[in-house]
Amino acid sequence: MLVPQTYQAALVLMLVSMLCWGSWANTLKICEGYRFQLFYWDYALGVLLGAFVLGLTAGSHGSSGNPFLIDIVESPLTSMKMAALGGIVFNAANLLLVAAIDVAGLAVAFPVGIGLALIVGSVWSYIVTPKANPLLLFAGVALVTVAIVLDAAAYRKRETKAKATTTRGIVLSLVAGLLMGSFYPLVARAMQGERGNPGPGPYAIALFFAFGVMLSTFPANWLLMWRPLDGKPRVRGKEYWDALGRWHVAGILGGMIWCAGAVTNFLGSGAHKVGPAVSYSIGQGATMVSACWGVFVWHEFAEAPPSAKRLLAFMFAFFLLGLGAIALAPLY
Repeated sequence: MLVPQTYQAALVLMLVSMLCWGSWANTLKICEGYRFQLFYWDYALGVLLGAFVLGLTAGSHGSSGNPFLIDIVESPLTSMKMAALGGIVFNAANLLLVAAIDVAGLAVAFPVGIGLALIVGSVWSYIVTPKANPLLLFAGVALVTVAIVLDAAAYRKRETKAKATTTRGIVLSLVAGLLMGSFYPLVARAMQGERGNPGPGPYAIALFFAFGVMLSTFPANWLLMWRPLDGKPRVRGKEYWDALGRWHVAGILGGMIWCAGAVTNFLGSGAHKVGPAVSYSIGQGATMVSACWGVFVWHEFAEAPPSAKRLLAFMFAFFLLGLGAIALAPLY
């Protein structure tokens, strides 16, 4: 399978991961009026399809490790379970985070949910696999967390009518953040293997993870269709089949883009000196990537007050400083 052989190559893969994780949601934006629960069926399918495509291509070539299909067959059951559990935990977090954004707005859900996920995921992943300079790593995590808070504050300034902060919105954000920060250490544990034997490669891990996402989508998404947490009317299954064909394509594409980000992140995580804490922390910079899409492509801040734009400038500055510190952590 193809894996990075140098830190520079691993860093490029982690940055690609950040771009993918911060960009997949654009596929939902082009499906105007399409309920998220319906979009999510295609998204989950896209994650699974993406894992197969990348495994059968990049995961089946190169001179490192086992080819994709052999890796699947020889994977220990413990690693398969841990990776699938990681997919289930991620899926629950992803669905709850979207509900939290609908209920409480980006200004609450982002700093509480994503900020908490970054802190929990980086600390727990470092405990599982302690690699890189902890001072640089966690200083960078702190700077990126500040950037996320500034991003949320800019959105609050932009909104002419901010959503009321409710207990339900805060609770949803907290639970989503805890779960989002918990899935990556499970993946890191799955890649470690057991009893001195190396664990499965990143491509096989991504497939087991994707199966966890797909299987958990059935009960979780059906429940959210039947009883949406945002207070909107129930979503009928018939609406999925009545949707435009290009919306289904967009959903599958969104899942494949997210999966590409997961695979490149897992590859970076397994590289020499890097470790899961660094890889996950850089990947969570996806929040800033999505902010770039909002500012420069979707023009979400075209009519925002100057104070919001100043906050965005500080956000990007803190993010770049934090990203630089995290990127240097494996080298010192």
